[in-house]
Amino acid sequence: MIRFEDVSVTYEGVAEPTVRGVDLAIPEGELVLLVGPSGVGKSTLLGTVSGLVPHFTGGTLRGRVTVAGRDTRTHKPRELADVVGTVGQDPLSHFVTDTVEDELAYGMESLGLAPDVMRRRVEETLDLLGLADLRDRPIATLSGGQQQRVAIGSVLTPHPQVLVLDEPTSALDPAAAEEVLAVLQRLVHDLGTTVLMAEHRLERVVQYADQVLLLAAPGQAPVLGDPAQLMALSPVFPPVVGLGRLAGWSPLPLTVRDARRKAGPLRERLAAETPPVSPAPPVEAPATRRPSLRRRTKSGVPEEAAASVTALAVRRGRVEALRRVDLTVRAGETVALMGRNGAGKSTLLTTLVGLLEPSAGSVRVGGAVPHRTGPRELIRHVGLVPQEPRDLLYADTVAAECTAADHDAAAAPGTCRALVTELLPGIADDTHPRDLSEGQRLTLALAIVLTARPPLLLLDEPTRGLDYAAKARLVTHLRGLAAEGHAIVLATHDVELAAELAHRVAILADGEIVADGPTAQIVVSSPSFAPQTTKILAPQQWLTVTEVRDALRGEGGTA
Repeated sequence: MIRFEDVSVTYEGVAEPTVRGVDLAIPEGELVLLVGPSGVGKSTLLGTVSGLVPHFTGGTLRGRVTVAGRDTRTHKPRELADVVGTVGQDPLSHFVTDTVEDELAYGMESLGLAPDVMRRRVEETLDLLGLADLRDRPIATLSGGQQQRVAIGSVLTPHPQVLVLDEPTSALDPAAAEEVLAVLQRLVHDLGTTVLMAEHRLERVVQYADQVLLLAAPGQAPVLGDPAQLMALSPVFPPVVGLGRLAGWSPLPLTVRDARRKAGPLRERLAAETPPVSPAPPVEAPATRRPSLRRRTKSGVPEEAAASVTALAVRRGRVEALRRVDLTVRAGETVALMGRNGAGKSTLLTTLVGLLEPSAGSVRVGGAVPHRTGPRELIRHVGLVPQEPRDLLYADTVAAECTAADHDAAAAPGTCRALVTELLPGIADDTHPRDLSEGQRLTLALAIVLTARPPLLLLDEPTRGLDYAAKARLVTHLRGLAAEGHAIVLATHDVELAAELAHRVAILADGEIVADGPTAQIVVSSPSFAPQTTKILAPQQWLTVTEVRDALRGEGGTA
């Protein structure tokens, strides 16, 4: 179905090819997972299948890519639209209409399908992806995860022979991701659809793959093969594989179920160990902590409060996005907001940074009322990294973005650039932000916000598009900020991130906080929000592979 013949792609102004030596075939009716670290050319390789590379992106494509017999060098994307459906990393750039139902119908209208066929397929897709209640909603009012489901639905309705998906579950909650992947599996098994998909959250998808296409490093020729065999070699791998490598399991399990079947001896070794409890944030402030973060209770005992939300309600048009929300975040504390797409997580962050006005209740950030505080004053209290990093990026180069960030934050020259180097190694000063991957743009936006060192840092889906190494660098940096007294609130569907980083987890549903407590207490009992290590080693309450490795080292075992 898809044939690569000695393919390489070189972009203008870049000395070496972004991808090279691609010579392989993907048969009809298979789900192939494209795996590799950030920046190795996964999106470029996907673009050669849809025709976006080089017709839209520019650059030079050598060799040949054929899809259902059509040469993508001589067929532009619109001439492949009946064969290839594509969803990129940024759903917003995908939309051409205003409402959900219109967007699902647009691709079929472009192909000239009959009205009765379009109506039937729209109804089927609304049901398949859980979008029926949103059919009349303006796309601009949807959450990031809801928009991602609409984008996926809009390429399903024309029934293409090939689906090309770039990070299709990155903004989805765990349940919604499972629904989307189940739909893709049904298309592959029942209709013979070929799916080529890149995804960093391998814990969600690797068990569904018929084959893995591994891009291990920039410029290396990709390898196509059995998922378990390639996971043993891959520089990026999910926790279930990490635990299998640690325990010496062979063959490596790719699912929680298979790992549990092998985990008995490991549980016995760990039985005498006590899983570490997430450390509580410090109550006493270090000398460097800002006085504005301190308040006193009625009893006179010092208490750290970086943010205080009381009986908060927020309306967004006709939708009551938040209601009766109470939340206090202390300095030095990291809180993960979790819940279904559309539960109100992003709305809560947006309200904390003053972009939305409460319809009831109160919000205070470092003593300030966000929606009544000017931007220059507010930046001293709080910073937000949004889901869409392009909202913060407007310069032509990484260097220009960093210079502007230093100026806006009154920081020493080079402060932002140093953060970029720490979080995003290997990015040149003259790189245009649009030439970065979605995860790299997100990291650049994070560095810009961190330049001001706000006492309260808000992150909306901060690991979207990040590989495991980049996520580890981010976790290390955020832990350092928390240790210095910064409060961190992150909205995330990444259960592994929450297990690794958060002191507390607050779960939202339909605009209300329905659970709030220590991370281990909240996630261990949840089938949706428990990390893979917890599921494999239950009833023992281990959260991460790192905890298990440290425990085995402590007992003198091999790690």
